Amino acid sequence: MARTVFTNANLVDGEHPAKPGVTVVVDGERIASVGVGQVTETRPDDRVVDLGGRTLMPGMVTCHYHSTYHELGSFTAPYGLEEPPAMQALRAAKNLELALMCGFTGAVGAGAAHEIDASMKRAIDAGVVVGPRFVPSGRELSTTGHGNDNSPYYWGVGAPGAARLCDGPSEFRHAVRDEIKRGAEIIKLFVTGGHGTTAPKDRLEMTREELVAAVETAHSRDALIRGHIASKAGILLALDAGMDVIDHADDLDAECIDRAAEQGTFIAPSIYFPSAFLEQMGGRGLGFTDSIKADLEHMYEVLPLANAAGVKLVVGDDYGAVGFPHGRYAHELEVYVRDAGIPALEVIRWATKHGAELMRRGDELGTVAEGKLADLVVVDGDPLDDITVLQDRDRILAVMKGGEFFKDAIPAAAPEG
Repeated sequence: MARTVFTNANLVDGEHPAKPGVTVVVDGERIASVGVGQVTETRPDDRVVDLGGRTLMPGMVTCHYHSTYHELGSFTAPYGLEEPPAMQALRAAKNLELALMCGFTGAVGAGAAHEIDASMKRAIDAGVVVGPRFVPSGRELSTTGHGNDNSPYYWGVGAPGAARLCDGPSEFRHAVRDEIKRGAEIIKLFVTGGHGTTAPKDRLEMTREELVAAVETAHSRDALIRGHIASKAGILLALDAGMDVIDHADDLDAECIDRAAEQGTFIAPSIYFPSAFLEQMGGRGLGFTDSIKADLEHMYEVLPLANAAGVKLVVGDDYGAVGFPHGRYAHELEVYVRDAGIPALEVIRWATKHGAELMRRGDELGTVAEGKLADLVVVDGDPLDDITVLQDRDRILAVMKGGEFFKDAIPAAAPEG
């Protein structure tokens, strides 16, 4: 297999400040070498690509991903039963390909009906559809009457849709085992209300015993587990139980930060959706916009503290919700830089290195280094100077996964400036 030799790259490696004039050699599916200056020896069949100072960076990972979501919240049908399963699967395939074309070579599921996530992973791995490396989720698990419990018995419908109801530790153990049997590699729990749901965020949807049973069972089957959690009580409960990923974490504070950093717990703040929702509302009050605004202001203040403390923050959000389409993944990064004041280098690290670590593949993904898998993105611009360049798909010139180009729009000559 011919090598690809990227020369004159502005290297944003996922860990360190940008380094200009770098050469990266890709041999097969892995990175063979990374160094300043020209490669010392080329082969006749090498493809030598002069990037002319354009950015070469690791593929990003969206770590809160609903593959099937499409205008969720605009349908009267039960949650997860808005459209036929085959239609949802086709949407999922399209969305996953879109994520890859946007520079996200990895995705971690956050809930989907009908074993669609698991099928998408099989289809991607088999080359049937194009998409990122995918950690599939399954139905979200929670108790009778929780914030998303409008599907199993709504209008007499018996199908489970996207929510699966469990009451008591034994039912959670059974459900976790069954979702893993159906192909889930990360279990999704609905632990509290809040963050875009009609249930109050202070309401715990599960008991401590139920949560511990779910976490222990997932870990016993080598699966990850995550939870929709907004309140401080829910965050601390999840930390006590050893949950892997806390989604939203609206009431994050110093105590939670210290514990999450110590335990290595991942947090997906996902504040872009509420930010975009407020912007769409244009200041019109609906009775709950004030609480959304307060939660956002709190997160703008606390996220820099969490980042400085070493919390494993990751990117990803509820793309596919009403008015919040798939494809806007990189816009989220701007919110953290612009509104929370996080340096672009740190946010890129969340999207690359931390994402790979959540996928449990930090040893071979997430940074540009010798021996790692060649999941790489070429960007016409420098995201450390202007994070918004990642939003323009035309400026995502190339996407490589495992040494294979899935997008290749690199000009024949790429002069400086």
